[in-house]
Amino acid sequence: MSGPTISVVVPTRDRPELLRAALDAILSQAHPGLIEAIVVYDQSEPDRSLETDRGDRRVRVITNTRTAGLAGARNTGIEAAVGDWVAFCDDDDEWLPGKLAAQFGALDAHPDGALVSCGIRVSYDDRTVDRSLDRARISLEALLRDRLTELHPSTFLIRRAALLDAIGLVDEQIPGSYAEDYEFLLRAARYAPLVNVESPYVLVRWHKRSYFAQRWETISTALQWLLRRYPEFATVPHGEARVAGQIAFAQAAMGNRRDAVRWARRTLARNPKEPRAYLALAVASRAVQADRVLRTLHKRGRGI
Repeated sequence: MSGPTISVVVPTRDRPELLRAALDAILSQAHPGLIEAIVVYDQSEPDRSLETDRGDRRVRVITNTRTAGLAGARNTGIEAAVGDWVAFCDDDDEWLPGKLAAQFGALDAHPDGALVSCGIRVSYDDRTVDRSLDRARISLEALLRDRLTELHPSTFLIRRAALLDAIGLVDEQIPGSYAEDYEFLLRAARYAPLVNVESPYVLVRWHKRSYFAQRWETISTALQWLLRRYPEFATVPHGEARVAGQIAFAQAAMGNRRDAVRWARRTLARNPKEPRAYLALAVASRAVQADRVLRTLHKRGRGI
């Protein structure tokens, strides 16, 4: 085995069929080094039958020993990883053939990179939409301005030394673990510009019963926490307006008209063209339902 070793952290909870598909796609990657998949069971009974060792392809099964939820499960896997590189893959997503080869190819051009992403193929309601960024490097300022949802955690490939020594683990204190992947990206971009592969190499499934689809209060609280944690947003008006607009929409979806209007005003003060403010006002006035807005956006491979 001459290539770098890779540990893939796969948090899971009650998705056995999708999990097996995710593992098959990981272990089928063409890569000259060790690939170990670390399946982290969170608040569910582990299935030890998944464990296998075929020399350069292994599956380990462990349980979440940290905070319950996705962030704690990912960190449990990171701490158990032995690879030179750590990758993430959600249990309902699938790596497409060529992912690792394309990402290591991008690193050849940018050897200082610590985190490599790639495009995604979003599957929602029997439709698929490709989402990718036409740029090879992504700065902290770019991430403050736009969440760049193309940077999905199931695409992340991270240099383990940088992860443990500089970037740090996934934050387990974010309310409801919402947007912990975005906060992680912000920290990674502080350390070094992100490396990106334009083509889609991960199939991402968006479900109608998404964990956060109706958790508007958690979304609002977490995003307000994010604005406090990263005062840099104040230096990027379009970015601050984007997050404030999401908070306004969440407040509107909860029926909190006064708070929705207040956050919409803050949004428009930073960026009068931010569409989330107008969507929030439309929902607050009951001109349209929040769920309908989300369904329309998801069919286009986008979120609020």
